[in-house]
Amino acid sequence: MRARFLARFGIFAECLLVGVWIAVAALPLVTLPAALAAGSSHLRRWTGDEEAGLRLFAADLRGALRGGGWSAGLGYGGVLALVGADLVFVRALPVPGGRAAGTLAILTAIWLTVTLLRAATAWRPDLRWRELLGPAARRALRDPAGSLLVVCGLAVIAASAWFSAPLALPAIGILVASTLAAERRLAAPAVA
Repeated sequence: MRARFLARFGIFAECLLVGVWIAVAALPLVTLPAALAAGSSHLRRWTGDEEAGLRLFAADLRGALRGGGWSAGLGYGGVLALVGADLVFVRALPVPGGRAAGTLAILTAIWLTVTLLRAATAWRPDLRWRELLGPAARRALRDPAGSLLVVCGLAVIAASAWFSAPLALPAIGILVASTLAAERRLAAPAVA
C-alpha cells in the first residue's frame, strides 16, 4: 500500500515539475505548442520507466520547434487574439446576436486549446505539426468525454491561478497529464 502511494505521489510530483518546465519554455508564447509536446513526451517516458530528464525535455523542445511548433504557436496566438477582439467588440457595441457570437467565440477558443493539447500529446520527433493538428481537431470533436477531461485540466489551471497565480505554473503539468490520459483512454481497447 505504501509503495503504491509513493508511486502515485511520484507521478503527481513529476507532473508539477514538468509544468514548471513547460511554463519556462513557453515564455516566448510562440513556443507553447513545442513546450507542451516536450512536456507530454517527458511524462510519457517517465510513466513508461524510460530515461527522462531536463536534457531530454530540451531535446524534445528543439525537435518540436523544428517540426513546425513555432508556426503552430503563431497560428494559435493569432486565433486567440481574434477571439479576444471579437469579445471586446461584442461587449463594446450592442449588436444583435452579440451574446451568441461571444459564446461561440469562447467555445471556439476552448476547442482550439483542446485541439492544440491533443496534438501536442500526439507529437513524436518524426512528425510535423501540420500532420498532427487535423486529426487532433477531429479527436477533440469525436471524443467529447476525453475533451471534457482536458477541459477539466484547464479548469484546474484556472482555479489554481484564481487561488494563487504562481500555482498555475505547476498546474500546467496536470493539464498535460489529463490530456495524455484522454489520449490513452481513446487508444485503449474497449473491455467487454
